[in-house]
Amino acid sequence: MKLSQIFKGGENKKESRLALKAGSYSLMVSALVLAILVVVNIFVSALPSSMTKYDISATKLYSITSNTKVVVNSLEQDVNIYWIVQSGQEDDVIENLLSKYEALSDHIHVEKKNPDVYPTFAQQYTSETVMNNSLVVECGDRSRYIGYDDIYLQEADMYSYSYSTSFDGEGAITSAIDYVVKEELPQVYVLEGHGEAELPATFSEQIEKDNIEIKSLSLLTVDEIPEDAACLIIYAPQSDISEEELNMLSDYVSDGGKLLVMSGPVQDGSLSNLNSLPESYGVTVTEGIVLESDREHYAFQAPYILLPDMSSHQITDSLIEENYFVLMPISQGLTVGESSKGSVTALLSTSAYSYSKADAYDLETYDKEEGDSDGPFTLAVSIEDNSGGGIVWFASSSFLEDMYNAFSSGANGDIAMNALSSLVGESEAMAIRSKSLNYNYLTISEATSSLLKAVMIGVFPLVYFGIGVYIVVRRRRLQNEKG
Repeated sequence: MKLSQIFKGGENKKESRLALKAGSYSLMVSALVLAILVVVNIFVSALPSSMTKYDISATKLYSITSNTKVVVNSLEQDVNIYWIVQSGQEDDVIENLLSKYEALSDHIHVEKKNPDVYPTFAQQYTSETVMNNSLVVECGDRSRYIGYDDIYLQEADMYSYSYSTSFDGEGAITSAIDYVVKEELPQVYVLEGHGEAELPATFSEQIEKDNIEIKSLSLLTVDEIPEDAACLIIYAPQSDISEEELNMLSDYVSDGGKLLVMSGPVQDGSLSNLNSLPESYGVTVTEGIVLESDREHYAFQAPYILLPDMSSHQITDSLIEENYFVLMPISQGLTVGESSKGSVTALLSTSAYSYSKADAYDLETYDKEEGDSDGPFTLAVSIEDNSGGGIVWFASSSFLEDMYNAFSSGANGDIAMNALSSLVGESEAMAIRSKSLNYNYLTISEATSSLLKAVMIGVFPLVYFGIGVYIVVRRRRLQNEKG
């Protein structure tokens, strides 16, 4: 054998050993990287979803509000949430929401109850037909059933003849938790005996959802307002209260009581006694109806459907932050002066171009005439008595009606609910709005649409084609130069 062959053979063996060594090293590195990835994946999967998922939805569907955090973080008792759902039928949005509640507090425990395995479980909490993804919230002897249709709400849209769907899982669950851990619920009395209208259904449902009990009260049958009254509501009276009732209400507020008044102009007579109640705090009610001449401060081409400016207050701040507008139809005007009995905050105000017509329901023209009172006016105030009592006064009897509440996207109901919650002292339970599941469509003009079509169909393909031709020509030129 020639020396060159021997040398070449030794060189091949050396290359083989080096290749084997390099291959072994690559295998070890690959195995190590794979092991690290497995460990990292296991570690990440063990983390709560709040640390691994980020909510980028427009309505923050997968997030919870600070209101919920206040309620949950104050828990001192264990709360069980039973998720009634068949295996494989779990709703992803509800599952994500429940995981966030569990992550917030060690006092909250979520447990699935498969109706195929536990067919009679839900019967001890409700007589309703139980659908998949319904919930039961329980603490001790108190419980509340939350049906699937209480989580996904459907409301008819009277204008588009369709249904809008919203997700109210957070509101329903937080309300249920707040309910089951409370031993006593706040008592709210609604005044009757003066032709008052019934509280609108939407508002009544929101009060009950916020775990406040409603009772009726006639001042003619009692010597004083009950001690357990967290607040007294006066809604849309059509006749005036007596002087005895006025004194009773005044003493109630002076002794620390809370009063929510929603009262506007009446068709017959006046409410002089009732309207004199806030005068001791420097607030005067102007008889008549307020109209706006500033187009930005009224809606639907109706100068009596007012779009007031909102001032910062715990009652209005949540609406201001979300850019909601409150509608105040058929309102009286309030003027705010000095008072030594307490402090007054204007919540809603008209523009400087508003005016009040004394004839109210007998208007012949919307134009300003001689004798009309000049604005601006306040349409809602928050009064704090030096004793700790309080009054929130809305100068409209109509703003809570379902039609106007719908026109305001629920802002009218929210401001009234926020007012009641602030009076009762349940600020953390202020309304948690349901989250819309409807698609938000982008509306563009015909000119913009034509431009986009031209760019997408014509310009972009030509640009890509030109780039491709350039790359091909350049590569061939380089190949020719090398050849």
